[in-house]
Amino acid sequence: MRERDDDSFKEFAVGHAGTLRRTAFLFCGDWHLAEDLMQTTLVKIYRSWSKVHKQESLSNYARTVLLRTWLDERRRPFRRSELSGAELPDMADVAADPEVSAGRMWAKHLVHQAMLRLPKGQRAVLVLRYFDDLTVAETARVMRCAEGTVKSQAARGLETLRALVARMEAEVTL
Repeated sequence: MRERDDDSFKEFAVGHAGTLRRTAFLFCGDWHLAEDLMQTTLVKIYRSWSKVHKQESLSNYARTVLLRTWLDERRRPFRRSELSGAELPDMADVAADPEVSAGRMWAKHLVHQAMLRLPKGQRAVLVLRYFDDLTVAETARVMRCAEGTVKSQAARGLETLRALVARMEAEVTL
């Protein structure tokens, strides 16, 4: 790769690594795996940088590569048999009001756990549409499906998410 291409890739990677990592976390629910997915995505993009860096929507291309990388990772045999244990607690923000942050953290955790129970297609659509703020058309391009599929997956995903959150809230109050 030429030096100027190398510099443009570095600029892209620095500017998009955080967003890719956050999106990967929303897909998989594990910060360590999200870091691996983000790095694998950047490696794949680097390998084809001379062909893709001139695309108008490089962010969408990166999301597509990330989504495909996550789906490939889920298909690997060792992922099927591995169960994760309890999660380590997050570091507390001492500057935040404990009463407010406790309620926010509880709701965030509840929604995140419900998101992890969604089917992968619905989860991917919800992450791309509502966390990455993509339009229906952009989401369809990233996922390589019809816009109608994005709309139906989003509707079903939101409906399932609401039901899961309600069920999980009821379990906690019992």
